[in-house]
Amino acid sequence: MTEHQRAVETEPVVRMMYSAEQIAARVRELGLEVARDLGGTRPIFVGVLKGACLFQCDLARATPLDVELDFLSVSSYGAGTVSSGTAKLMHDLRGDIRGRHVVMCEGVVDSGLTVSFLLDLLRARGPASLRVATLLDKVPCRKVQVPVDYAGWKIGSEFVIGYGLDANERYRNLPYVGVLEEA
Repeated sequence: MTEHQRAVETEPVVRMMYSAEQIAARVRELGLEVARDLGGTRPIFVGVLKGACLFQCDLARATPLDVELDFLSVSSYGAGTVSSGTAKLMHDLRGDIRGRHVVMCEGVVDSGLTVSFLLDLLRARGPASLRVATLLDKVPCRKVQVPVDYAGWKIGSEFVIGYGLDANERYRNLPYVGVLEEA
């Protein structure tokens, strides 16, 4: 058996959960919700890298307001598929959020530990308001209750990939959200 044949045999099966079209439609709806709530302001969309990158940018384009983008990066997964339970700030915001309306964008909210860590960090900087937007809300996985103001979908405990979400830095570029299933 060749190396290529072994690699193909061990590749996991990806079951589609939400198609690119479903995601686009839901993100458009969320953008209108954000605009309704924050109309008359110039909010900052803070993306939590890397998982929220596609969601954040699509949400910004779907929000009929003048929005600013900034990013931060947190490590909590390492190479596994379950949160380690500790969050470490790897890259901080470039701008000041004091007195600004902030929408923190996450690809998926699961245990709540990372979101809680980031909300504490951002609240200490004095924003006018602080909201959480996520494409996927894994409510059954909560260890810490956190507010989720805008959620694309509530899902179970599946490990999801695609549309910015990864498994060991793979699958982020899939245009849909899928679930890895062992073959």
